[in-house]
Amino acid sequence: MKGSTLAISLLLFLLFAFTKKERSSIWLIGDSTMAWKKPERDPESGWGEGLKQLVNEKATVRNHAASGRSSRSFVAEKRWAAVLDSIQPGDYVIMQFGHNDEKPEPKLYTDPSTSYKEFLKKFIDETRAKKGIPVVCSPIVRRHFDGQVNLVDTHGDYTKAAREVAMENNVHFVDLEAASRKVVAELGPEKSKSLFVFCAPGECRRSSKGVQDSTHLNHQGALQVAQLFAEEAKKQKIPLRKFLK
Repeated sequence: MKGSTLAISLLLFLLFAFTKKERSSIWLIGDSTMAWKKPERDPESGWGEGLKQLVNEKATVRNHAASGRSSRSFVAEKRWAAVLDSIQPGDYVIMQFGHNDEKPEPKLYTDPSTSYKEFLKKFIDETRAKKGIPVVCSPIVRRHFDGQVNLVDTHGDYTKAAREVAMENNVHFVDLEAASRKVVAELGPEKSKSLFVFCAPGECRRSSKGVQDSTHLNHQGALQVAQLFAEEAKKQKIPLRKFLK
């Protein structure tokens, strides 16, 4: 009887270990446009949260993106070290920086032609060293119109640099700037507000005075950008697509 109990326990342990190993992780590193938000920020959200709704039972989305971070500060604050320590073979690391890299503060700023590319390459190389698979994304578009119907390019050379790093290192590149730009431009100045945090006074928890935020997504926008990522992953036949519904 004792031997049978031991055998059953061993079988259950092996079954659990096998199941755990088979479930891959999709690690997200980036800024506020990708990050999870505290309830008091509602309805603000990040597209990494939207992605959770599109992933099947074979993988878990682990959203480590953080508001206000650039590629530089993400490393300096040891946020990348925490992710890197947990990456397992076959896991994916999706990176999207740029919104805060262009800010002039020394702790945030990176030059798109040098340090920005160097930090992205660091993420790529160290992910691969852990036998993970990196995916580079350009930053999503800001809803900044020129007073008419044209979107202003606020990311400049950062989008170009992200693409170049991906090409130079043979990494899959998802151009979320172009994809989100197309959607926002087609909706136009008024209808595109439905994807961002626009609230009249008293309408949202983030501020009783109302909010007009053309950078941060609401829940609908977060899901739509996540769908753009999923569509591009399938179109490019990125192996990650096996985890998408």
